[in-house]
Amino acid sequence: MNFSEQQIQRYARHILLPQVGGSGQEKLLESKVLVVGAGGLGSPVIMYLAAAGVGTIGVADDDVVDVSNLQRQIIHTTDRIGVSKVSSAAQAVAAINPDVTLREHPYRITADTAMDLVSQYDVVVDGSDNFNTRYLMGDACYLARKPLVSGAILRFDGQISTFKNFPGGDESGPCYRCIFPDPPPAGQIPSCSAAGVLGVLCGTVGSLQATEVLKEILSIGESLSGKMVFYDALSMAFRTIKMPRNPDCVLCGATPTIGDLSRHKSVEGTVCRG
Repeated sequence: MNFSEQQIQRYARHILLPQVGGSGQEKLLESKVLVVGAGGLGSPVIMYLAAAGVGTIGVADDDVVDVSNLQRQIIHTTDRIGVSKVSSAAQAVAAINPDVTLREHPYRITADTAMDLVSQYDVVVDGSDNFNTRYLMGDACYLARKPLVSGAILRFDGQISTFKNFPGGDESGPCYRCIFPDPPPAGQIPSCSAAGVLGVLCGTVGSLQATEVLKEILSIGESLSGKMVFYDALSMAFRTIKMPRNPDCVLCGATPTIGDLSRHKSVEGTVCRG
């Protein structure tokens, strides 16, 4: 790929890194990343991936911008209240980097649409706000052999992990259902609207997710597969816990009972993703 003079200037700090260089920047420009949710986590993810030159960013969200979002969902602005979040994100990305194409998916992902959507991308980022979508993304990414970078936040706490063990692959890390085999009972985990969330926490966790996406695309550093990072903003403490694969997992275990999404059950409840 021949970079233009403007691109050389735009991506100079990447090109100077031995782990990235011109070939790595070319990979980023040719890559496709799906971001599920354009809220608190999705906002910094989308903005940093766009700034980094990820060539195609898909954004899936069926919501519109509300004034209550603006405390933390930094990709949206006051003048875009009432606008579709994917359209608002597209406007922001266009202003950040003309090299980037944003594909708008203004709908809630279902079992009927998940596999087709995921198959179009190289990496998937989960910034969704409900258990149904979270489990759908975990299952679909495993079946489609796509890395999934998942994050969650609540009050002052955040967590992040990468899931990329695939059918027939040699990755020893767990899938999403190895760690979370069943959703919690309805009402056990409060939503952000009920419990609150520190706005800047979304930026911290979302930036970590964006970092893991770039590492996956560039095949650099140490993956978070098999590990989960927990962040406590009040104590400014990070801790990393190893997460083993479950040999009896219903999705990736020795005798799986989930082979496709045709009988995927809707899961009630919300999870705070900003």
